[in-house]
Order: sequence, then structure tokens, then C-alpha cells
Amino acid sequence: MHEPLEETLRRLTREREDADRLYNDALTALDTALLRLPELPAPPRGYDERQITPLNHSWETLVAPAPAGGLKGRLAGFVWRLVAPSLQKQAAFNSTLVDHLNRNVAAHREAQQAIDALVAVFRAQIADLTTFHARLLIYLQQITGYVDTKDRDTAGRALVVNAAINALAEDLAKRWESLAVREQRFESRVTAIAGAHGELRASVGVAQQVSLTVKRELERLTAASTANLQPPTPNLQPPSSAAFSPALDAYKYVEFENQFRGSQDAIRARLESYLPYFDGASDVLDVGCGRGEFLDLLQARGIRARGLDLNHEMVEICRARGLDVAESDAVGYLEGQPDGSLGGLFAAQVVEHLDPPYLLRFLDLAFHKLRPGAPIVLETLNPACWTAFFDSFIRDITHVWPLHPETLRYLVQASGFPAARIEYRSPVPPQDRLQAVGRLRGDAVSAGQAAGAVTDDLVETFNANVEKLNARMFTFLDYAIVGSR
Repeated sequence: MHEPLEETLRRLTREREDADRLYNDALTALDTALLRLPELPAPPRGYDERQITPLNHSWETLVAPAPAGGLKGRLAGFVWRLVAPSLQKQAAFNSTLVDHLNRNVAAHREAQQAIDALVAVFRAQIADLTTFHARLLIYLQQITGYVDTKDRDTAGRALVVNAAINALAEDLAKRWESLAVREQRFESRVTAIAGAHGELRASVGVAQQVSLTVKRELERLTAASTANLQPPTPNLQPPSSAAFSPALDAYKYVEFENQFRGSQDAIRARLESYLPYFDGASDVLDVGCGRGEFLDLLQARGIRARGLDLNHEMVEICRARGLDVAESDAVGYLEGQPDGSLGGLFAAQVVEHLDPPYLLRFLDLAFHKLRPGAPIVLETLNPACWTAFFDSFIRDITHVWPLHPETLRYLVQASGFPAARIEYRSPVPPQDRLQAVGRLRGDAVSAGQAAGAVTDDLVETFNANVEKLNARMFTFLDYAIVGSR
């Protein structure tokens, strides 16, 4: 939610008053801390040199008596010899003291001059600092008015811009509310349409079920009337894969799969991605189970399943591993099962072995035998990929009819399955696809190579043709139709 203009102005006023108060407090604190020029002491008195000259003249106090004869002279000489050592020491002391005083006269004079100069400089520095402090305080007092006059124009413009933004925000809020209301109406309509679609789908499903039931009854009545008029003949021939079904030839197809389809471990690894479609299912039927790779996967996942195959040797291989596998063709087996008895149906590389009439009958029976919601997965070779057709389809003599992905999906949907999609699998490795050529730069080709360089137009044409050929020859080797009852 945007802030109203009046509230914005009040908030800005409060913020400015708080800033002014803090500024004034800081300025007052600075004013009270203003320096005052202290009373500095006067320089000390100069060095007293008045006694230096007299000391230089009077320090020699030792004077020997003049020589004299007689008793008085001898007595004076005796006294002199007695006091002369003491007087000589006093004279030496006086000499040393006078010499020391003479040596320090210059030092005392220089110290006095330095003290006088230092006091003068210190006094000048304090005066300058006090002046700077006073001028700084005056500057801070003046800057408030200066900044205010500069900010007035900007603040006025900011208020105008803020008002315009608030007005725009209010308009956007109103538009947003309007869009929200429209969205709610749209969602309600979509919900209603979805409900109606669900009801329509249910009605179509019921109608489809009725039509399939009528079709089956008509087929039964037609078969019954035909049986009364003609000698009994089988309605459908077993699939052409029966070429290897006799016991004496069955082993040949087992070896054919071992050599050309792949090892059991490889097939199990390739079929493992189908398992999530059967999670939670039971009574799954693997049509054309072959060596039982998918049955092994279902059993390891805890899904109850059984297999079906027409090849006797395949059935024996599965039974030897403890798998539940029946030896029969798909249509004959499904016709003997109750409706709704299967929880899932899987057929990998099977439908291409069936004649079209047999395939249609197989799909119709699969629809009736599966429970509602049960999955159906049909994997087959992709004849739309020329590599798959010429390298795999025509290699197996039991293959009867190549099924285009769109064709098989249509047949599954036409047999009653409401949802069926194509899932492409086993892409051709990139290294086995046709490779495009790189574009040659004219400035990178030497003069000697320029004559043989391929032009950009030719490269683009060649690469476009490569893409078209890859789209037809090197796409996906297999596909699966994934649907549900």
C-alpha cells in the first residue's frame, strides 16, 4: 500500500524537526567548548652576569710572604709552610669554579633566548586556534540557512513528484483490484468449464462403453449366425510369429533374440523405466513376455504379474526361473479372461508381429479385460526412423506390419482408451547421426585456400539438408504408447 500525501508531509516534517534538534544540540555543545585565550606566564628573568667579571679578577687569593731574615723571617716561613697546602687547595677550587661559570654563560644566554621565543610562538598558536574555532562556529551557524535555501526548490519538486507517484500508485492499485476481480471471474468460469468438461468426458466415456458393448454383441451375434450357416472356421488366425512356435523351431527365435536384441541384463535395464507406470497395480499381464525380463522387474518391485508367450522355449525359460507364464496367443488368452480382471497390460516389441485384424481384436479385448484406470503400455519399433526400419524391422522375419506412432495411438484411442500418448525412446547416439559442417570465415582463409573454400550459402544449404535427413533417418529407434483404461 502506498503512503498518502498528507501522511508523507507529516512524516517529512517530523524527520526535519528531529534533524534540526540534533543539529542545534551539536552546535550548542560546540559553542560551549569554544576555546578562550589563557593568561600565559611572562618569560623568566635574564641570567645575572654582574659578578662574572669580579670573580675573574679576585679568584686568586694565594700570595706567598716575602723572604725575610732573623727570627721573624724564620717564624713567617714556618707558618707559611704550615698553611700553604690549604690555601693552595682553596685557590684550585676558586679557579675551577670561575672556569665553570665562564663556560656556562653562553648556554644560559641561549636558553633564555629559546624560552622567550617558545613563549611567543605558543601564545601565537593558541590565538590562531581560538580564532579558527570561532570562525568554524560562525560557519556552522550560517550553513543551516544556506542549505535550507538550496533544499526548498528541490523539496518542492520532490513533493510534486511524490504526489504524481502516489496518484499513479493509486491508479495502479485500482487497476490491480479490477484485474483481480476479473481473474476471479475468469477462474470461476474456467472451473465451471472444467466441471462441464469432466461431465462431458464422463458422458462420452459411457457412450463409448455402450458403443463398444453393442459392437461386441453384434460381433457375437454375427459369429453365431455365421456358425449356423457355415462350417465352423476360426475367426482370427494366430499371429505370424507362429513361424517359430512349433517346439522344434522355437529355440531358433530364442537364439535370435540373444544375438540381435541384447542380453537379459541389457533388456532389463532398458525396460526398468516402465515400472513407475505400474506402481500400485496388481494382476499385470506381460503379453509376449519373451525371456521374462519385465516379469523379473515387476516381481522384484512386489507387483503381482503373469506372462504370456506363443514361443514354447521362451515359456520354458521363464518357468524354469519360477515365473508364472502361459503358452498361448494374446487374443485366445484374453478371450478366456473375465472382463475387468487385469490391473495392467504390458507388451514390448509385440504389436509389430500382429496382422492388422488380429491387432484390432487384441486392442478391443485389452480394453474390456482391464479395470478402469489400469495402465496399458505398448512398445514397438519406430518405422518413422529409417534406421530402425531398415536395421531392425526387416531383420526379424516374424515382423508383420510396421506401425507409425500416430497410427498406433489412434488405434488405441479408437479401441476405447480415453488417454494415450506417444513416448519416444532409444535415441540414436549423436556420433551416429549426420554431422553438420562448420562455417568458414573469409578472413581466416589464406589466399591459396580461398579458391577451395566453401561459401556460407552452400554451408547453410548443406546443414539444412543434414537436419532433414537426421529428422527422418536418425531420431528414435523405439516408441511406446502409454495409456490407461
